[in-house]
Amino acid sequence: MIEARPVLIVAAKELRDRLRNRWVLAVALVFTVFALVIAYFGGAQQGAVGLRSTEATIASLVSLVIYLIPLIALLLGFDAVVGEAERGTLDLVLAMPITRLELLLGKYLGLAAALSLSTLCGFGLVALMLGAQAGKAALEPYGGFLVSSVLLGLVFLSLAVMVSVLAADRARASGLAIALWFFFVLVYDLLLLGLLVTSGGEVGGDVFPYLLLLNPADVFRILNVFSLEEVKNLYGLAGIVPAPLAKPWLMALVMLGWIAAPLGVATWRFRSS
Repeated sequence: MIEARPVLIVAAKELRDRLRNRWVLAVALVFTVFALVIAYFGGAQQGAVGLRSTEATIASLVSLVIYLIPLIALLLGFDAVVGEAERGTLDLVLAMPITRLELLLGKYLGLAAALSLSTLCGFGLVALMLGAQAGKAALEPYGGFLVSSVLLGLVFLSLAVMVSVLAADRARASGLAIALWFFFVLVYDLLLLGLLVTSGGEVGGDVFPYLLLLNPADVFRILNVFSLEEVKNLYGLAGIVPAPLAKPWLMALVMLGWIAAPLGVATWRFRSS
């Protein structure tokens, strides 16, 4: 039986620590600077400078989010548990009236709150600028982009917590975290494309769209690319993902599954250790 009070106490402590050491402020500033630069100069190659349509702005920011947010999330959570163990404070905390599951959930929720706050604040200024330029109609699709960005961060934070539970020390945890970033952000799509090219499209062609679901970065891309017609055309993915699969609510459920699965593994390993 999980008690809410210990979970909330741990979560509040994690959030306070990130606020106190200016982590939330620093990451929010990084997101803000990158978002403004890309949103404002994203059309420079086409000879256009300044904020464009909401769809074009989202298309420019999707690539930034895929590279930056997973890395920030993995760096935030890779030592959540193994760091406590190395410092010798984990046994002390577990000696208190709190279960391993409550401790793990509290840590995840606190880190998730810090990451979500940084993401919303960091990309919020672009939302205000779009609202001032295009009106309230521009805020709805951009709001969907913000929510999906938060979900992507929570997915990789979940992976980071799993790594933190599985790794024997902080050095190995950090190495595994960086390896996960390289695999999901850089390597996975290259492997799929290489499979298609070398086989002449005979291997993996039919299941290619479903293989994309095994990468949360691709799920995020599909979720945003197929939410708006102009973004879909800009990415040229209209013929790759079948219409029954390209539904925002379905992709959101896949993202939630990506959050739950690593947390489930982390919970199982932490409780059995």
